[in-house]
Amino acid sequence: MKLNELRDNPGAAAKRKRVARGPGSGKGKTAGRGIKGQKSRSGVAINGYEGGQMPLYQRLPKRGFNKPNRKAYAVVNLGLIQKFIEAGKLDASAAITEDALVASGLVRRKLDGVRVLAKGEFNTKATIEVTGASQSAIAAVEAAGGSLKVATVAAEA
Repeated sequence: MKLNELRDNPGAAAKRKRVARGPGSGKGKTAGRGIKGQKSRSGVAINGYEGGQMPLYQRLPKRGFNKPNRKAYAVVNLGLIQKFIEAGKLDASAAITEDALVASGLVRRKLDGVRVLAKGEFNTKATIEVTGASQSAIAAVEAAGGSLKVATVAAEA
């Protein structure tokens, strides 16, 4: 094979459509935009507009209440903590804190804290200190001989 024999796969590279480049191109003069009107102008974005009919996003009902200051927790399952301990990424002999979870790569960022849930098997004696945990997660860690401490965050005044 020589350099002059190199070709792209058939259909891989489509030629760019050059609009407003003369009548012979088939897309000359008005460039396929028709004559006059809002849509023929540049800088127009009328997404969601349905020709005067009430748009779909306005016809659908709004439901519930979105709390503006709700807390967002990073969620971790016990099965994943067990897997990271077995892989040597977490040290079970020391206390497993939120910072240790972030450093190991199990949690990307703490957000408003880390919450532990009980999905998966957990059978290592470990001390875990996090912002929140489910009752079943606390029970599972204590059944394995460890302890799960839930830190109470002081109310922000």
